[in-house]
This record gives sequence, structure tokens and C-alpha cells, in this order.
Amino acid sequence: MRANFINSRITQLAIHIVGNKIADEGMVLSKSCLTISNDLEDTLSTFFLGAFSSDEYYHLRHDTSLNLNEVFSYVSEIFNSHESFYTQSINLAKHLYNQSLYPKIKEGEFYVVLFKGVEFDNLVIDAIGLFKTEKKSTFLKTFVHSGNVNINEDKGIDVKKLDKGCLIFNSEKDNGFIVAVVDNTNKGTTAKYWIDDFLHVGQINDTYTNTENLMSLTKSFVTKELPKTVMVSKTEQISLLNKALQYFKDHDTFDLDNFTEEVISKPEIVEKFHNFKSDFESSNDFTIDSEFQISETAIKKQQRAYRRAINLDKKIQIIINGNTDCLEKGFDSRGKFYKIYYNNEE
Repeated sequence: MRANFINSRITQLAIHIVGNKIADEGMVLSKSCLTISNDLEDTLSTFFLGAFSSDEYYHLRHDTSLNLNEVFSYVSEIFNSHESFYTQSINLAKHLYNQSLYPKIKEGEFYVVLFKGVEFDNLVIDAIGLFKTEKKSTFLKTFVHSGNVNINEDKGIDVKKLDKGCLIFNSEKDNGFIVAVVDNTNKGTTAKYWIDDFLHVGQINDTYTNTENLMSLTKSFVTKELPKTVMVSKTEQISLLNKALQYFKDHDTFDLDNFTEEVISKPEIVEKFHNFKSDFESSNDFTIDSEFQISETAIKKQQRAYRRAINLDKKIQIIINGNTDCLEKGFDSRGKFYKIYYNNEE
């Protein structure tokens, strides 16, 4: 699945200001939708849509009934009747305010946008964008007055980076629509209010998600879980990561039994891996298929997280992208050391 926004247009736009509820900052609700020029529409489209380049998608969900998910209910009304857009934008702003219950959440502009002409999965459909800007950047503005060039300092929104956003595509309504999500401002529990509390989404169990989650699981197992129960050196951990990464690069299809046999191999560690996979899935509330097509896009993203480096003291780092047999670890009268064997120097 991949969206194409080349022919999409903004047909309706409402902007409200939503504050932090526990700080009692309140809201400023616009009295009507905005009419924008073509130039401003181009700028806003680039700003809103430029951040959505991932193949990772979600569904809106609810633990009891999908109709009880507020965002699902409000955007469904908009898709059913565009005349309800402004009213539902108010409902969405109020819902966001009611979820803004963490101390670090900042007041910001909340945009509700209706896009038409979005190409998604070989169909041309509508999409609803929900965006929030929180950070303000300082910029300088020059102007001419009485023959002099003057300069002022002001603060505004940096259109090069979106703080928070989601795109809800009018596709797979019965499953909670297809949703793309961006959150560039918050980490940890504070980020949960946008993804979990406001949107309440769950990952779609597709090729991309399976690949990303299995690679993330493997890295956590090798670097965090395995050292708890097995004497494993840094070089051995890096060797396992290299083998895992190479497996994903060399195969078009993932098979769990084949993966554990080729990468992990030792029966006692394979059993630990299977147990860790079950715990990992349970704690993250998703399931990873035992067989799936491997996503090259997910590999490229996760490859950056497979940082295969040994850090020594504070300023020495050995990065290993291949065979760990070239390293020899030892100890002498001067202290610990690594000996490196090589054939060519470039």
C-alpha cells in the first residue's frame, strides 16, 4: 500500500487552538472553515503531506466496539456527508482537548483537513488529515521604512517539519479505515496521548509491519534478553545481528523455523527466542506471523537500528559490518584489548 498525493487538493480546512486540559488552557474554536489561496494551498499540502513517506499503516480501533472510537465516529460522518465537516472538526478538537492530560503537552494549532483526489492502493479516494503544531521557530523579517532597511524578530511555524499528524484514508471502513501516523515531538508516555489516547490505533498486520516487528524483536532479544541468561560477548551479539540482517536481505520470504535454524542455530537459545517472541507479542499487543513476505522498506528502516558497534571507554568505537572472526579479545598487563586481523587497508 502506498499513497500518491500528486493530484490531491485541499477542499475544506478548519483550524482550532487546543491547549493542555490539566493546565486549564482551554480551546479557541474557529467560527467557520477557512478559504485559502492556491499558493497557500500548495504550501500547506507540502507541509501536511510531506511527512508521510513510510509504508507503516494502522487501523482505528476500540476494545469494545469500533463505533465507540470517537475519531472513527467523527471522520465517518465527514466521509458520509462533507456538509458535516465543520461540526465534526469541532468535535475532533474537543476530543483532542479531553485527551491532553499529560503535563508536557503543549498548546498548539489543530488542523482538520479534507483532501480529495488522493491515489491510494490503485483507487482515487478522499482522506482526512488531522495535524497539530506545537513548536514555534524564531525567524527574522526585513522591511523597508523611510528609506531604511529594518529587521524584526518573530515566532512562527516551521513548515519544514510537521509535529503531529495522521491521514485517515476512506478505505477499509469496517476495519477502522487505513491510517498513517506521524509524531515528531514526544517520546514515551507523553506520545501516547496522540497515538493511543486520541487516535487509538493499532498496527495493520501486513508485510511491512511483520518485517519491522520481527527485526525489532530480534535486536531486543540479542542485545537485551540473551545476556541475562547466557554468557555472550559483544562480538557474539554483533555476529548474531549481522546474521539476522543478512537473512532478511537474502530472503524474499520469512519462515520462523528456517530463520531460527540459520541465524540462532543452538537449540537452547532457539527455545529462549520462541519464549521471548511470545512475551514480546503479548506486551506490545500484536502478533507476528510465522511466515510472511519480507519488506525491503522495513529492512532499510530497521537497518539503521542494527548498530553493530563496540564502544570502548568514551572515545573508541569499533564498527563491525561483517565477519566477527577478525576480532580477538584478550587481557594483558596493560589491561583489556581487542586485536583486529585484516587483509587490506584502504
